[in-house]
This record gives sequence, C-alpha cells and structure tokens, in this order.
Amino acid sequence: MKTPVDRSSILTPVQPEQSDGSRQGANFRAETMGFSLPTGSDPQSVRARVEAMEVLLERSFRIPGVNVPVGLDAIIGLVPVVGDIITTALGAYIAWEARNLGLSKFQLTRMGANVAVDALLGLVPLVGDAADFFYRSNTKNLRILKKHLDKNHPETRILEG
Repeated sequence: MKTPVDRSSILTPVQPEQSDGSRQGANFRAETMGFSLPTGSDPQSVRARVEAMEVLLERSFRIPGVNVPVGLDAIIGLVPVVGDIITTALGAYIAWEARNLGLSKFQLTRMGANVAVDALLGLVPLVGDAADFFYRSNTKNLRILKKHLDKNHPETRILEG
C-alpha cells in the first residue's frame, strides 16, 4: 500500500540528475503551499528568496476600502515584544542574505540601520504599529540589494512590463 506524499514542503531538483544518479551541485527548489523558492546560493536564487520575503513581510494583503498593502510585518508586530522580535529577525535575514552576496560594509550598515529603526519604532506601543504602515524597512533593504545585484550580477535582472 502506498503512503500519500505530503506535498506541503518538498525539495525538487532544478537541474537533472547526473549520469551516475547523483545530484551533486544541483540547485534545489523548496515547493511550499503552491509556489516554489530556489534554495541555491547563487545571486538569482537569493534575489528570488529576498523578493518573496519582502512581499510576504510588507505587501501580502490589501486593506479593503483603503487599498493599502499590508504584510506580516504589520500583523505580527501587533503582538507586543514577541512580534517585534520575530519581525526584526525576518528583516535581519534579508541583511544576512545581502552579506552573503558581498555587499559593501556601507550598504550592510544602511540595511542594518533600516532594520534597527523599524525595531526601535516597534518598541513604542501604537506608534510602532502605525510605523509599520509607513516605514517599510524590508522594502528599503530590497531596493539596496536589487541595486547591487543589477550592477554586479546583471543576469539576475528581471524585466517587467
């Protein structure tokens, strides 16, 4: 009797298996809840992961009637202390990915400052919750990262239109 496969989180190879059946050096994608994210350390994979994280944190929902994008950063930030710790850690992940890509210390400092300002604003009740709608540190950090990738890794650029 076959057991059903849990498709909620599966790694699938992007590159085909080698002739000996090994997947050494293969780039994998994590398929989760209907969409897939690359797990490689190449600039294109990092760009896809960071863009997905920014969308999730800053603009994954729209407030009806007002049409303002809201993400998990604002929603999780409503939980005192713990929410701010979680959203700061998720914002720091974007800076960590940028460090792995070799951004300059100046760029990393700017990204760290964006995360720190967001975290400090989040410590103030109500002010921090309102700031999540107006001060989008993850969007600012994505902009810094995209500028670096477009200049140093133009093959990762995605043409929209």
